[in-house]
Amino acid sequence: MQKPSNQATTLSRRSFMKASASAAVSAAALAGMNRAYAAGSDRLRLGLIGCGGRGHHDGGKFLTAGQNVDLVAMGDMFGDRLAATRKGLQASFAQQVKVTDETCFTGFDAYKKVLAAGVDVVILTAPPHFRPEHLRAAVEAGVHVFMEKPVAVDPVGIRSVIESGELADRKGVTLVAGTQMRRINHLVEGVKRLRDGALGDILGGQCVRIGDGMLGWGPKPRQAAWSDMEWQLRRWLFVTWLSGDFIAEMHVHNLDLLNWVMGSPPEKVLAMGGRQVRTGPEYGDVYDHVTAEYEYPNGVRIEYMGSQIDGVSFRNDLNFAGTKGTVYMDFANCIIKGASPWKYDGPQNDPCIQQHADQIDAILNGKKLNEARQIAESSLTAIMGRMSAYTGRALKWDWALKASKLDLRPEKYELGPLPMPPVAMPGKTPLL
Repeated sequence: MQKPSNQATTLSRRSFMKASASAAVSAAALAGMNRAYAAGSDRLRLGLIGCGGRGHHDGGKFLTAGQNVDLVAMGDMFGDRLAATRKGLQASFAQQVKVTDETCFTGFDAYKKVLAAGVDVVILTAPPHFRPEHLRAAVEAGVHVFMEKPVAVDPVGIRSVIESGELADRKGVTLVAGTQMRRINHLVEGVKRLRDGALGDILGGQCVRIGDGMLGWGPKPRQAAWSDMEWQLRRWLFVTWLSGDFIAEMHVHNLDLLNWVMGSPPEKVLAMGGRQVRTGPEYGDVYDHVTAEYEYPNGVRIEYMGSQIDGVSFRNDLNFAGTKGTVYMDFANCIIKGASPWKYDGPQNDPCIQQHADQIDAILNGKKLNEARQIAESSLTAIMGRMSAYTGRALKWDWALKASKLDLRPEKYELGPLPMPPVAMPGKTPLL
């Protein structure tokens, strides 16, 4: 396994972006679009970029979905995370994990080396901050992409993802996002019925996710050898520039379902929030609760309530009221009441496997499959809520998408000093 080189750990912000482009060129020369099948092979070569818990999860689900898939390359910032995930996947998928020490890479530039290792498709599960750069490099290399949500942490990153999605269409590259709720059987059927008019015109609703305090991610000791940057990377869920805060990192699932039901992203948002339980440096600069009012076309207003606090009443659901009835949705149910009553009673599925099966089918059969725009819009919906809560300002969709200059990238990517940003203060934190 390769050790992080000095070059890998001291990339400046400008050189990191430049490296993305050069990586794409070298990877494209080795890879080429649909390489495996154009060359007559019957197997797909998979790369994994980001080897934490989600990388382990998605890697296993992808290998389960495709018996003709081999994991051939892995990359992560830290060798211990990569080694643990490699060992776990080898234990479960011994015949499909064909990673060698020579195809395991660490450091900020590990993604470049994975893309240059002859992969046909990659899983992007590094912290969301890195998603726009990793996605752009993969698409330019002609490599198919499964990317976890959210796909950016600021509007500058969102614009990059949308551009990469447009490039993917031109290159025939498939892009699938980890918003698996769109593939849960009861939600697919329920949204279809809403599209067919089961509620009439939607008048309003609620999107609620409270609880999920992540007790297991509580205080953990910082090792003396860890720099500021390494500490933040290892605690990335609690650092806004890396995760986007919880509303983006986790509640994007709920907001994605909200946009799916409404048929568009919101036009405006006004939010408030803060942190009452998460105190101390181990919780970085993120909030623990956010409440927002999202306004959709035709003046329809949806209330969002979100928190990550242990020991409180738990809820995770959506409710909508229309001119002909109401609907309740959660991870297990979809119930419509009113003029067209209905409750799903069909088979359940594993959407985390289905999303990979759909992509494998699209790659093998040359089908267009590109979810970049919808996940970019859902990610921006969450980011807007955070921006409004952090600043106390109302935001419009068009301004956030086209004009906001918020860019959370640090000046340097190196394992050295990096002061933790202060916790945002509404009315004082500027809106950029």
